[in-house]
Amino acid sequence: MNYTAFTKSFDFGDGRTITLETGKLAKQAHGSVVLTMGKTMILATVVSNYEAKEDLDFLPLSVDYQEKFAAVGRIPGSFLRRESRLSDYEVLICRIVDRAIRPLFPDDYHSDTQVNLFLISSDENILPDALVGLAASAAICITDIPFAGPISEVRVARVDGKFIINPYKDQLEKSDLDLIVSGTANELNMVEGEMTNASEADMVEALKLAHEYIKKQCAFQLEFCDLLGGRKPSREYNHEINDEDLKKKVRDDVYQKIYDVAKVPSNKDERSASFKAILDEYILSKGEGLEDSTKKLIKRYFGKAKKEAVRNMMLDTRSRLDGRQLDEIRPIWSEVDYLPCAHGSSVFTRGETQSLTSVTLGGKLDQQLLDSPMVYGKSGFMLHYNFPGFSTGEIKPNRAPARREIGHGNLAARSLKKMLPDQVDYTIRIVSDILESNGSSSMATVCAGSLALMDAGIKMKEAVSGIAMGMISDPKTGRYAILSDILGDEDHLGDMDFKIVGTKEGIVACQMDIKVEGLSYELLAEALEQSRRGRLHILGKMNETLAAPREELKPHTPRIERIEIEKDKIGAVIGSGGKVIQEIQATTGTTISIEEVGNKGIVEILATDMESMEKAKAIVIGIITDPEEGSTYEGVVKGIQEFGAFVEFMPGKQGLLHISEISYTRLNSMDGVYQEGDKVMVKLLEVDKKTGKFKLSHKALLEKPEGYVEPAPRPPRERDDRRGGDRRDDRRGGGDRRDNRR
Repeated sequence: MNYTAFTKSFDFGDGRTITLETGKLAKQAHGSVVLTMGKTMILATVVSNYEAKEDLDFLPLSVDYQEKFAAVGRIPGSFLRRESRLSDYEVLICRIVDRAIRPLFPDDYHSDTQVNLFLISSDENILPDALVGLAASAAICITDIPFAGPISEVRVARVDGKFIINPYKDQLEKSDLDLIVSGTANELNMVEGEMTNASEADMVEALKLAHEYIKKQCAFQLEFCDLLGGRKPSREYNHEINDEDLKKKVRDDVYQKIYDVAKVPSNKDERSASFKAILDEYILSKGEGLEDSTKKLIKRYFGKAKKEAVRNMMLDTRSRLDGRQLDEIRPIWSEVDYLPCAHGSSVFTRGETQSLTSVTLGGKLDQQLLDSPMVYGKSGFMLHYNFPGFSTGEIKPNRAPARREIGHGNLAARSLKKMLPDQVDYTIRIVSDILESNGSSSMATVCAGSLALMDAGIKMKEAVSGIAMGMISDPKTGRYAILSDILGDEDHLGDMDFKIVGTKEGIVACQMDIKVEGLSYELLAEALEQSRRGRLHILGKMNETLAAPREELKPHTPRIERIEIEKDKIGAVIGSGGKVIQEIQATTGTTISIEEVGNKGIVEILATDMESMEKAKAIVIGIITDPEEGSTYEGVVKGIQEFGAFVEFMPGKQGLLHISEISYTRLNSMDGVYQEGDKVMVKLLEVDKKTGKFKLSHKALLEKPEGYVEPAPRPPRERDDRRGGDRRDDRRGGGDRRDNRR
């Protein structure tokens, strides 16, 4: 054995343990840890370059989480039969870890850094998203990478009124509150989750419990590091060239000018132009011989001075960049039924942020297929969030959604999904196109989505609105300002980005990123209360546009009807190779799906008009209905033989209309009597119990001619008469066959 493994276990106190191991796998990574809980195993690695690329002024950190199908004993269902691009679920877990660890790296550390997380074994009842943050942090902490951790993440859920840390998957399905919380031993720095009309007090209580376990897991990581001789000293690096004298000079020269501009209420474009003018004028004042390296430093220090001046202006004046009060919401206008061909649509505009949102309704065949190790099956609800470059006046190619778009869309999706009716007949797709953005476009998506769903006639439990909160604070003086409905600049310059979504009754989803130390629970409770007031104000404005779901669907919205059939009839509706169901869809213009539920079959018919719906229903009902002797049917001639015609009198059911049952007049042949496709009324005379064949008659529906006498049936011939004597004698030549052979 050529390795030395170090392991350490953490006891939850309820029989569950988490074990960290290093020294066995991936030893060439700068840090490598395997986290094990039950049968679930996560391999976490980290690599960070020792040198930074030139001209970088940020940390190029990438977090990649991937679930291996072998972890759950499955082969991928994709065409290539291998893991490919990350699923949305995996991307969301990447974002959770990224948001938790990114603030803990030094501001001047700019080396390419990658954290890889692989789910290599999985107990499907243990959710990995509550464990990956701990695994990533442990892998970083055993390296010399500068990191102000450890951090940890836990899930807190409420099941039957009781809070549980890291519940099993089957427990989570019964919860009414589900939060992923991360932080250090001293502070929380990230929260994301959903709940069912939780109160602000419930949120604070859940966060307090989560932090207690985070503290324990941070201490556990330090004990794990002690097994390796303690935490390593941080590596030496010099990724920024600074000039403290120039920094002070820039700050002294531009601070007051920036402060004065920030005091004047303005919109985004005006403000940007004013700040740029100050910077351009300052650089111009330094003469034409200014070196590029000095220009870059001036721009960096200008940005720092701008952040300081704007923050101080807001704390001093208690007003905002656009002139609003701290808790004031930007002007709101909204409109529904904007897109005439959509099944539901809305435009929601708040200040300089605008979402155009559509709702499309479909059937079961439109459901999204989910094929990842931990999320497998179908989804009948989708929300897609798009953020084109023009929304911020920029040029950006329209490509696949970035991780930010997936994350913002997920927050809106989980918010709206909570308020859908318990029974939804349709597959629902919501698309939010952000047309303008200056802060809180994900919350605009929530508001626009709620209006569009109600415009589509979806009977939502309650309307939903969302608001983004921010905070500016000065730890030295203790001053702070909580901001409602933040601008993009306020998000960038602030200490907290806190998105809250809810109804008039309570909170249904949240997402929080804290960028400053020392946020107390009292301050958090104050921010939550201020967000509640803002959320209700926004909801009131939405109700002025549309206060309740429409009673009727749009005329062009497809209708869905379901028919319950016996399990043994499913095959008849589908037909050999799907022939029957395909023919029904082709002839009626409908979309039909069948699924087996218990001992029944559910046939779903989706049609854009009632005529098509009724036609398809009649065919399906005809297929599953057993014909009754003596009943009359309108049939279609499907084939003609010399002895009669084959008539389809019910969908999928044909019977023989014998030549003798067509008319009271004797017919010598079928020539000219019928053609294929002719319609004919028939009476079902008999169903052969053994063969299942049907005997039909058209004659039985006609009026019997006067004096008509039914021909007497021919008597059955004797056996000898039918065969002209003893068949054996004929075959044997009237004697013993054996004698003839001899």
